[in-house]
Amino acid sequence: MSKKSALAKLPLGRPRGFDVEAALRIAIDVFWQQGYEATSLEALSHAMGLSRSSFYACFGSKHALLMAAVQRYADDRYATLVERVAASADPRQAVQAMLAVIADVDGGTRGCLFVNAVSELAPGDAALLALAQAHTARVGALMTTTLRRLGCAEGEASERAGALLALVMGVTTLRKTGVPPSQLVALLNQADPLIPRPPLSQSTNRKHP
Repeated sequence: MSKKSALAKLPLGRPRGFDVEAALRIAIDVFWQQGYEATSLEALSHAMGLSRSSFYACFGSKHALLMAAVQRYADDRYATLVERVAASADPRQAVQAMLAVIADVDGGTRGCLFVNAVSELAPGDAALLALAQAHTARVGALMTTTLRRLGCAEGEASERAGALLALVMGVTTLRKTGVPPSQLVALLNQADPLIPRPPLSQSTNRKHP
Protein backbone atom coordinates (compact mmCIF):
# COMPACT_ATOMS: atom_id res chain seq x y z
CA MET A 1 0.00 0.00 0.00
CA SER A 2 1.35 3.45 -0.90
CA LYS A 3 1.85 6.33 1.48
CA LYS A 4 -1.04 8.15 -0.18
CA SER A 5 -3.44 5.27 0.34
CA ALA A 6 -2.50 5.01 4.01
CA LEU A 7 -3.66 8.61 4.45
CA ALA A 8 -6.64 8.49 2.12
CA LYS A 9 -9.27 8.46 4.87
CA LEU A 10 -7.81 11.33 6.88
CA PRO A 11 -9.61 14.70 6.74
CA LEU A 12 -8.18 17.40 4.52
CA GLY A 13 -8.42 20.33 6.95
CA ARG A 14 -4.78 20.69 8.00
CA PRO A 15 -2.90 23.73 9.31
CA ARG A 16 -0.71 25.42 6.72
CA GLY A 17 2.75 23.86 6.66
CA PHE A 18 1.66 20.85 8.69
CA ASP A 19 3.73 17.75 7.88
CA VAL A 20 1.39 14.75 7.99
CA GLU A 21 4.24 12.30 7.47
CA ALA A 22 6.11 13.67 10.47
CA ALA A 23 2.90 13.58 12.51
CA LEU A 24 2.39 9.93 11.66
CA ARG A 25 5.92 9.13 12.80
CA ILE A 26 5.21 10.87 16.09
CA ALA A 27 1.91 9.01 16.47
CA ILE A 28 3.66 5.70 15.80
CA ASP A 29 6.16 6.43 18.58
CA VAL A 30 3.49 7.54 21.07
CA PHE A 31 1.11 4.64 20.42
CA TRP A 32 4.04 2.22 20.37
CA GLN A 33 5.30 3.42 23.74
CA GLN A 34 1.98 3.82 25.57
CA GLY A 35 -0.65 1.77 23.74
CA TYR A 36 -3.97 3.04 22.41
CA GLU A 37 -6.19 3.30 25.49
CA ALA A 38 -3.45 4.78 27.67
CA THR A 39 -2.67 7.48 25.10
CA SER A 40 -4.81 10.57 25.59
CA LEU A 41 -5.82 12.97 22.88
CA GLU A 42 -4.00 15.65 24.84
CA ALA A 43 -0.77 13.63 24.77
CA LEU A 44 -1.03 13.12 21.02
CA SER A 45 -1.88 16.76 20.34
CA HIS A 46 0.99 17.96 22.51
CA ALA A 47 3.48 15.60 20.87
CA MET A 48 2.44 16.83 17.43
CA GLY A 49 2.24 20.48 18.42
CA LEU A 50 -1.47 20.71 17.54
CA SER A 51 -4.46 22.20 19.28
CA ARG A 52 -7.44 19.91 19.86
CA SER A 53 -9.38 21.57 17.03
CA SER A 54 -6.43 21.21 14.65
CA PHE A 55 -6.05 17.56 15.65
CA TYR A 56 -9.66 16.83 14.72
CA ALA A 57 -9.32 18.82 11.50
CA CYS A 58 -6.23 16.83 10.54
CA PHE A 59 -7.14 13.32 11.66
CA GLY A 60 -10.82 13.18 12.54
CA SER A 61 -10.38 11.02 15.63
CA LYS A 62 -7.82 9.24 17.76
CA HIS A 63 -8.90 5.93 16.23
CA ALA A 64 -8.47 7.24 12.67
CA LEU A 65 -4.95 8.33 13.59
CA LEU A 66 -4.21 4.91 15.08
CA MET A 67 -5.37 3.21 11.90
CA ALA A 68 -3.19 5.46 9.73
CA ALA A 69 -0.22 4.96 12.05
CA VAL A 70 -0.54 1.17 12.17
CA GLN A 71 -1.05 1.03 8.40
CA ARG A 72 2.10 3.08 7.85
CA TYR A 73 4.05 0.92 10.28
CA ALA A 74 2.83 -2.27 8.59
CA ASP A 75 3.60 -0.91 5.12
CA ASP A 76 7.11 0.08 6.14
CA ARG A 77 7.76 -3.33 7.68
CA TYR A 78 6.45 -5.12 4.61
CA ALA A 79 8.61 -2.99 2.32
CA THR A 80 11.63 -3.96 4.41
CA LEU A 81 10.71 -7.64 4.09
CA VAL A 82 10.45 -7.35 0.32
CA GLU A 83 13.83 -5.61 0.17
CA ARG A 84 15.50 -8.26 2.32
CA VAL A 85 14.08 -11.08 0.20
CA ALA A 86 15.32 -9.41 -2.98
CA ALA A 87 18.78 -8.85 -1.50
CA SER A 88 19.24 -12.40 -0.19
CA ALA A 89 21.62 -14.80 -1.90
CA ASP A 90 19.14 -17.68 -1.92
CA PRO A 91 15.54 -18.43 -0.81
CA ARG A 92 16.62 -20.00 2.48
CA GLN A 93 18.55 -16.91 3.45
CA ALA A 94 15.55 -14.86 2.35
CA VAL A 95 13.25 -16.68 4.78
CA GLN A 96 15.81 -16.30 7.56
CA ALA A 97 16.08 -12.60 6.78
CA MET A 98 12.30 -12.22 6.98
CA LEU A 99 12.24 -13.90 10.39
CA ALA A 100 15.06 -11.67 11.64
CA VAL A 101 13.22 -8.52 10.55
CA ILE A 102 9.95 -9.57 12.18
CA ALA A 103 11.55 -10.80 15.41
CA ASP A 104 13.82 -7.74 15.76
CA VAL A 105 15.47 -9.35 18.79
CA ASP A 106 17.40 -6.18 19.66
CA GLY A 107 14.30 -3.98 19.42
CA GLY A 108 13.69 -3.66 23.16
CA THR A 109 10.59 -4.20 25.25
CA ARG A 110 8.18 -2.03 23.24
CA GLY A 111 7.47 -5.09 21.16
CA CYS A 112 5.88 -4.67 17.74
CA LEU A 113 3.37 -1.83 17.24
CA PHE A 114 1.30 -3.98 14.91
CA VAL A 115 1.07 -6.88 17.39
CA ASN A 116 0.54 -4.52 20.32
CA ALA A 117 -2.41 -2.78 18.67
CA VAL A 118 -4.05 -6.03 17.57
CA SER A 119 -3.57 -7.59 21.01
CA GLU A 120 -5.12 -4.57 22.71
CA LEU A 121 -8.09 -3.88 20.44
CA ALA A 122 -8.93 -6.87 18.21
CA PRO A 123 -11.28 -8.68 17.73
CA GLY A 124 -13.56 -5.92 19.03
CA ASP A 125 -12.16 -3.44 16.51
CA ALA A 126 -13.37 -4.63 13.11
CA ALA A 127 -11.34 -2.09 11.11
CA LEU A 128 -8.10 -2.95 12.87
CA LEU A 129 -8.84 -6.66 12.57
CA ALA A 130 -9.30 -6.28 8.80
CA LEU A 131 -6.00 -4.41 8.56
CA ALA A 132 -4.30 -7.13 10.60
CA GLN A 133 -5.69 -9.90 8.43
CA ALA A 134 -4.63 -8.15 5.23
CA HIS A 135 -1.10 -7.52 6.49
CA THR A 136 -0.69 -11.05 7.84
CA ALA A 137 -1.93 -12.44 4.53
CA ARG A 138 0.58 -10.49 2.44
CA VAL A 139 3.48 -11.41 4.72
CA GLY A 140 2.37 -15.05 4.63
CA ALA A 141 2.09 -14.93 0.85
CA LEU A 142 5.61 -13.52 0.53
CA MET A 143 7.00 -16.23 2.78
CA THR A 144 5.01 -18.94 1.00
CA THR A 145 6.31 -17.80 -2.39
CA THR A 146 9.87 -17.81 -1.05
CA LEU A 147 9.46 -21.31 0.42
CA ARG A 148 8.15 -22.57 -2.91
CA ARG A 149 11.44 -21.50 -4.44
CA LEU A 150 13.02 -24.03 -2.08
CA GLY A 151 11.04 -26.83 -3.68
CA CYS A 152 8.02 -26.94 -1.35
CA ALA A 153 4.66 -27.78 -2.88
CA GLU A 154 2.06 -25.01 -2.57
CA GLY A 155 0.18 -26.57 0.35
CA GLU A 156 3.34 -27.50 2.21
CA ALA A 157 4.83 -24.05 1.68
CA SER A 158 1.70 -22.40 3.07
CA GLU A 159 1.72 -24.64 6.15
CA ARG A 160 5.42 -24.01 6.79
CA ALA A 161 4.90 -20.27 6.37
CA GLY A 162 2.06 -20.33 8.90
CA ALA A 163 4.18 -22.24 11.41
CA LEU A 164 7.13 -19.91 10.92
CA LEU A 165 4.97 -16.82 11.39
CA ALA A 166 3.42 -18.28 14.54
CA LEU A 167 6.89 -18.95 15.95
CA VAL A 168 8.31 -15.55 15.12
CA MET A 169 5.26 -13.70 16.47
CA GLY A 170 5.70 -15.62 19.69
CA VAL A 171 9.32 -14.50 19.83
CA THR A 172 8.17 -10.91 19.27
CA THR A 173 5.71 -11.18 22.15
CA LEU A 174 8.39 -12.62 24.44
CA ARG A 175 10.70 -9.75 23.52
CA LYS A 176 8.14 -7.38 25.03
CA THR A 177 8.37 -9.22 28.35
CA GLY A 178 12.10 -8.56 28.58
CA VAL A 179 13.50 -11.91 27.48
CA PRO A 180 17.21 -11.32 26.62
CA PRO A 181 18.13 -11.17 22.92
CA SER A 182 20.38 -14.23 23.25
CA GLN A 183 17.43 -16.33 24.39
CA LEU A 184 15.24 -14.91 21.63
CA VAL A 185 17.85 -15.89 19.05
CA ALA A 186 17.94 -19.42 20.49
CA LEU A 187 14.16 -19.63 20.17
CA LEU A 188 14.26 -18.22 16.65
CA ASN A 189 16.77 -20.90 15.68
CA GLN A 190 14.05 -23.48 16.31
CA ALA A 191 12.64 -22.37 12.97
CA ASP A 192 15.58 -23.93 11.14
CA PRO A 193 14.00 -27.38 10.52
CA LEU A 194 10.99 -25.68 8.92
CA ILE A 195 13.15 -24.01 6.26
CA PRO A 196 14.23 -26.52 3.59
CA ARG A 197 17.73 -26.49 2.17
CA PRO A 198 17.98 -25.14 -1.37
CA PRO A 199 17.74 -27.79 -4.10
CA LEU A 200 21.16 -29.07 -5.15
CA SER A 201 20.80 -27.43 -8.55
CA GLN A 202 20.45 -24.00 -6.92
CA SER A 203 23.53 -24.55 -4.75
CA THR A 204 25.51 -25.75 -7.76
CA ASN A 205 24.45 -22.75 -9.83
CA ARG A 206 25.60 -20.36 -7.11
CA LYS A 207 29.02 -22.00 -6.91
CA HIS A 208 29.45 -22.38 -10.67
CA PRO A 209 27.76 -19.52 -12.49
